Amino acid sequence: MADRIAEHPILGVQEKGKIVKFVFDGMQIEGYEGEPIAAALKAADVMVHRYTQKEHKPRGIFCAIGRCTDCVMIVDGVPNVRTCITPLKEGMVVKTQFGVSEKPFDEQ
Repeated sequence: MADRIAEHPILGVQEKGKIVKFVFDGMQIEGYEGEPIAAALKAADVMVHRYTQKEHKPRGIFCAIGRCTDCVMIVDGVPNVRTCITPLKEGMVVKTQFGVSEKPFDEQ
């Protein structure tokens, strides 16, 4: 877990919480409790968070301060969650978002 965002532009320096497990697209990943979901995903080399509705282009962390929507994902069944400012909790289920769905475009 060495590849971490050390200082968040809005949230500041994050104290490392305990290591927790969460699920990303069916895979179990670890991160620090309370860190932004996007930070835990970046540390696990996950850079694509969603695909755009119209052109199906990949998006990931862009502003990292909750202003844009590039990092939105489906978190615990809720779409459009800004993962750059949403704290990680034990047992979260995080899914790549395809437009506004968790299903890839060819399955919609």
